[in-house]
Amino acid sequence: MCIRDRIHPVSQVIDEISSIFSEIGFSVEEGPDVENEHYNFTALNTPDNHPARDMHDTFYLDEKKQKLLRTHTSPVQIRTMLKDNPPFKIIAPGRTYRSDSDQTHAPMFHQVEGLHIDKNINMGHLKGCLNYFIKEFFEVDKIKMRFRPSHFPFTEPSAEVDIGYEINNGKIVIGEGNKWLEILGCGMVHPNVLKNVNVNPSKYQGYAFGIGIDRLGMLKYGINDLRAFFETDYRWLSHFGFDPLDVPSNYRGLSR
Repeated sequence: MCIRDRIHPVSQVIDEISSIFSEIGFSVEEGPDVENEHYNFTALNTPDNHPARDMHDTFYLDEKKQKLLRTHTSPVQIRTMLKDNPPFKIIAPGRTYRSDSDQTHAPMFHQVEGLHIDKNINMGHLKGCLNYFIKEFFEVDKIKMRFRPSHFPFTEPSAEVDIGYEINNGKIVIGEGNKWLEILGCGMVHPNVLKNVNVNPSKYQGYAFGIGIDRLGMLKYGINDLRAFFETDYRWLSHFGFDPLDVPSNYRGLSR
């Protein structure tokens, strides 16, 4: 996304995320925005009565509720596991859609999901991966991070991850302080999900995580209103946009 020689912050953040995860062996996979119910819900172990399936939360495209705008990029994980054999180590950035709109939520937003399936993968690998990513993305030497028990139908156990921060001169400083900010959800892939893609859960296991791309950009670059991402205001883009030649790199630096 480039307007008059400025790179949109969302595109910049996606490039930064891809650069970081590529350094530790993840590949990037993509999938369609228009999904079917099976890949978006059923294959991911989502019960028929789960609130996420309700029309007030999901944009359905037909009366039978078989076609929809994907509510997360997890269907890319399902498609990837169905077409190949383990091990898998991927991230899936892209647009997602939910019926929600306010200062911190939009009906269309961007998300990246990660998946690592192999033999003998455990929560320690998940914590190490996320610790590395958060430090690299926010470009800090240390990070305070905590895992809180949660529930997602596609992972067990599941957790939400908080990072430590403080307010300094009206700005959020990541990695310091005694305040906590939730930034992502994660967990160990549920055995039922592996069975649904013909992967033997007694032989393979792994972790998955989901992160809001827009939210990361807001935190890192001091953007207060999510709606500004989608208003195509060139004055805003001139201020928050990036030089097209500023390609993120772990060696040269992710951001200016």
